[in-house]
Amino acid sequence: MQVEHHPLALEFPEFKDTIHTLKLANAHFAKLFNDYTDTDKAINRAENGVEHLGDAALETLKKVRMQLKDQLFQILQAHPA
Repeated sequence: MQVEHHPLALEFPEFKDTIHTLKLANAHFAKLFNDYTDTDKAINRAENGVEHLGDAALETLKKVRMQLKDQLFQILQAHPA
C-alpha cells in the first residue's frame, strides 16, 4: 500500500498563498518548511519500504514532523492575510 506525502500546502490549503510568500520572505519559515518537507519525505520513504527505518526511529521522525508542523502553523496564523 502506497503511503502519501503530507505536503504543507495540502495540510493547510487555506494558507497556500501565505506559505509561498513566507518561503520567499522569511528565512526562519523557509528553514522550518524545508525541514518539514525533508522529514515528511523520509517518513514516506520508510513507510513505503524504500528505506528501512526501525519503529522507534520512525516514531521519532513523526514527532519531529508534528512539531515542525505546529511551529509552521503558528507562524501562518500570525501572518496577516
